[in-house]
Amino acid sequence: MLKLVKRPKSDNWIIRGTLRGCRVEESTGVADRKVAEEILAKRQAEILTESVYGKLVTRTFAHAAESYLKNGGNPRFLLPVLDHFGTTPLRSIDQHALDTGAKKLFPKGSPATLNRQFYTPASAVLYHGARQGWCTKPIIQRPKQPPGRVRWLEPDEANRLIDACSPHLSPLVTFLFYTGARLSEALYLDWRNVDLERCHVQFLKTKNGEARGMVLHPRVVSALAALRHREGAVFRTPGTKRDPIGKPYAKREDAGGQIKTAFKGACERAGITEFTPHDCRHTWATWTYRKGHNLGALQQLGGWKTLSMVMRYAHTNVAEHASIINSLPGAPLGEIVGSATSEDEKAS
Repeated sequence: MLKLVKRPKSDNWIIRGTLRGCRVEESTGVADRKVAEEILAKRQAEILTESVYGKLVTRTFAHAAESYLKNGGNPRFLLPVLDHFGTTPLRSIDQHALDTGAKKLFPKGSPATLNRQFYTPASAVLYHGARQGWCTKPIIQRPKQPPGRVRWLEPDEANRLIDACSPHLSPLVTFLFYTGARLSEALYLDWRNVDLERCHVQFLKTKNGEARGMVLHPRVVSALAALRHREGAVFRTPGTKRDPIGKPYAKREDAGGQIKTAFKGACERAGITEFTPHDCRHTWATWTYRKGHNLGALQQLGGWKTLSMVMRYAHTNVAEHASIINSLPGAPLGEIVGSATSEDEKAS
């Protein structure tokens, strides 16, 4: 039998006891006796149902999400999805439920947005639930996305853009062009992770969750050495010279908006169109592959999970293989055409 008890150093009621062979000792999370009794009744019903029909019937999305996070799951974008599904049984979340939820939360979202902010966190929880035996392994069809966009600049264009930047933005853009850092990685960079003497920077918090280091180009070292401060955030706002561009209260995934206006103005002054801060990373990757032709090194330096994500930068550098094509056997096209014409004239 389950009952409500209190621990000496806690105001919240605790559910404790054994029911149908299931030992329970867990907090209700509330100090109100009446609310705790409602939670107790719900928990007892849940255990009874589970003991008769099994966990496949009773486990909810909220249960799976809690377990997923406790086991090191990524919380990014999960909260809105959790609010939407809540206590919905895992067995009830099929393709239709996912598509309906995505449209409800992001009615104007692009396929990329829907994938990133809804289908990815939802599927992560569902797959976790399947591994725990709480539901069958889901088969999820995601919205089809257009091919990835790769926009990059030639060095002279990059120089024009850097020159067109305001004084506080120029070091940041230089840093992006020569390190391939994601904008959030740069905006939240702390001086503790920069070593100008060793020409080295370390990104501790990255998109894929794995720290990585990067050698600093002499141009970046020069730009950073010109900054007057040596503690806290590396890149700061122009007003007080104290506040980081990457505000502590801002969401990391929304970091691009913090320099959007200034960056757009610099692009206009430089005469560069359809170029975003993230395209600085594309530019760095294209330059890096041009020099080394080493996809493995590019993947490691840029912090990409898979080699397929790096292949697009090889595709933008096909001109480097012109010598291979030109070396194919056969006379130049003009000579072939001329020869064919002569043969035709002889035949006539």
